[in-house]
Amino acid sequence: MLRLVRALIAIGAIVALGIVLWFATRPPPLVVQGEVSANRVDLSPRVSGRVAKLNADVGDNVTAGSVIAELESPQLVASLQMAKAALAVSEADLIRVNSTRPETIEARKAELAAADADVTLYQENSARQAKLVTSGSSTQSMVDEATRNLESAIRKRESAQAALDLAVAGSSKEEKALAATQVEQAKASLAQTQTDVGELTIHTPIDGQVTTRVAELGENFSAGAPLFSLIDINHPWFTFNLREDLLKGLAIGDRFEVTVPALDNSRIEVRVTVINAQGQYATWRATRATGDFDLRTFEVRAEPISPVKGLRPGMSAIALWPKAGS
Repeated sequence: MLRLVRALIAIGAIVALGIVLWFATRPPPLVVQGEVSANRVDLSPRVSGRVAKLNADVGDNVTAGSVIAELESPQLVASLQMAKAALAVSEADLIRVNSTRPETIEARKAELAAADADVTLYQENSARQAKLVTSGSSTQSMVDEATRNLESAIRKRESAQAALDLAVAGSSKEEKALAATQVEQAKASLAQTQTDVGELTIHTPIDGQVTTRVAELGENFSAGAPLFSLIDINHPWFTFNLREDLLKGLAIGDRFEVTVPALDNSRIEVRVTVINAQGQYATWRATRATGDFDLRTFEVRAEPISPVKGLRPGMSAIALWPKAGS
């Protein structure tokens, strides 16, 4: 029995020694440092203007859609009034070309009636001259004159009828189409100007925190000049830059733990969301002519599995990463 106990002790000692030797010869994990990042948005106006009102400052939390600043531009306001006036003019012109004044139509009818009366008069005169010439009481020249006067009266009646038809019909199809197009053009110009005026009010596109405020009251800003910078502190992520030989089959969705010194070394479980090769500038160059190779650097981005209170962009993050070949 004693010999059996001694044998078991010896076997246990050998196993313990083997475990110690295995841990002693196993390479320690590599300590990799990353940082916390978040989406950043730079707010800038689409039109030029002077800062009239500021509703946020550095450190303030803002919600998506809220008004963070208001600009003013007398030039745009004047352009808006001009666009409205131009639309009114084009609409009035469209009404004009699609209608005729009743007085004009009545005048054309009166002219046609006068022309009809002239035709009747000259028809009677021409008939009378034709009878007189047969009896020798009139000359052929008087008959010819009466005939010319009748033909002239008929032509005037035709002209008066055409003028009446034109007054009733109004403008041509081409003129009406042109007037309608000018109305649409004026509406488009007004809509564009209204959009520009609306752009004087700056809205926040995301929920976030103001990190930078460039704008000052009364200062003029051109289109595209940054006014504020926001960060989305509600959706941070961790980013690490690793040589490709350290990836070891890492895939999207894999999980690991990171330590954040700024949060009392809290251990946070994260999930890989992005594995992206960096540019050639981030390539690790081999130092020997043979037996070594250039290695690309990859960005590994991971998001916390659960929300972490107090996590802010810029904080350091530590991860224990297995060495290549281990």
